[in-house]
Amino acid sequence: MVIKQPNTQIKLTNVSVVRLRKGGKRFELACYKNKVMEWRSNVETDLDEVLQIHSVFLNVSKGQVASKDDMIKTFKTDEVDKVIQEILKKGELQVAEKERSNQLESMWRDIANIVTDNCVNPQTKRPYTVTMIEKAMQDLHLSVNPKRSSKSQALDVIKQLQKNNLLPIQRAQMRLRITLPQGKETKKLREKLLPSITSVEDEDFEGTEYELIALVDPGQYRVISELLQNETKGRGQLEIMNLREKEEGDEKF
Repeated sequence: MVIKQPNTQIKLTNVSVVRLRKGGKRFELACYKNKVMEWRSNVETDLDEVLQIHSVFLNVSKGQVASKDDMIKTFKTDEVDKVIQEILKKGELQVAEKERSNQLESMWRDIANIVTDNCVNPQTKRPYTVTMIEKAMQDLHLSVNPKRSSKSQALDVIKQLQKNNLLPIQRAQMRLRITLPQGKETKKLREKLLPSITSVEDEDFEGTEYELIALVDPGQYRVISELLQNETKGRGQLEIMNLREKEEGDEKF
């Protein structure tokens, strides 16, 4: 594929086209393979690493570049980067059927792996195998959305599995150590922390500091961190002792 510009010819190889239909027109971008998904999942943030040509096209294969008038009429701006970002975000990645199938299969597997890595059977604290998670996903009749990241879809899978009671499953808990200076407000702050804690493993009121060791859902980490920051003005300490609390070995039926 050759794009003609004034006094130059640019040959595009290994090109992937992202296409967006809007306002009765077709707009396209010439991108590098695999970089579009990396941009959509925030792995890649540099547009120049995603685009083969930093331009908006009406037709990539013909080298037809969109005019400023085209962009203003459709996108209400002639700022190329803003238009490019909207096309990357909302456009459809044009791929061959076989490539699309391989991409969906790979993403399906990625989603199952993320669920396996981050979840356990709450009764045994053991992780499920990837095969078991894939079987549960099939039972839910879930389909992969190539426009969304694997991580966000994995979170949806966890919610659906919990909602439909197909598997006893929860996110693997974090083990935290919370240290607070002893004072009049210590017990009140402890009471504020408890709703964010799954279980208290140990606590010590002796000495000049109060220490609490607990398991928490990863989603509560930020809540606890912000509470400590606001309530202790930086004097409280929060330490991650174990990022994912799991028993060894896989869960089996």
